[in-house]
Amino acid sequence: MKLNYYLKKYFSYYFIFSSFLLGGCSRINMRPMYGLNDALFQSSTSYREPSLGNKWIVSLVNYQGKDKIEMIDMNSRKRVPLPGLNRADSQPISVSLSANGERLALIRQRADQTELLIYRRRVGTLQRIELIPKGIPRRVSLDSSGKVLAVQVSREGKWDVEVIRLKG
Repeated sequence: MKLNYYLKKYFSYYFIFSSFLLGGCSRINMRPMYGLNDALFQSSTSYREPSLGNKWIVSLVNYQGKDKIEMIDMNSRKRVPLPGLNRADSQPISVSLSANGERLALIRQRADQTELLIYRRRVGTLQRIELIPKGIPRRVSLDSSGKVLAVQVSREGKWDVEVIRLKG
């Protein structure tokens, strides 16, 4: 009898607590950022692989059937120049951005090579990252500091994730 009392009490507290949690979740104020979304959709037919920094968004965009990497300043809604990054002879596959917007990690296909690269925006340089053992990179994710990279890699028909600490 006492056990029934405690079980009923436990379940009533559980019900009240879970109702409170679920009710709290339903009140989250989520809404689209219309000004930013309008800026994104102005000149491209397709956006994918978005990555957010503190005040930037970077993604793969499609212009007239050709993919390229585009960066937008979320405050000004303007595109940020990325000199030396987008090449006519390459196809970007994946991109990720550091929090401060200074480093981009990317994977691109160029000729018969799939390359893993770091782009330093301030100086406009690309650095190739070699995978050891060799593999084919597919997806990339850069941590907020821009110093640690996670890469999805195909090796001998199996997918791996490799974490790489970057220098400098």
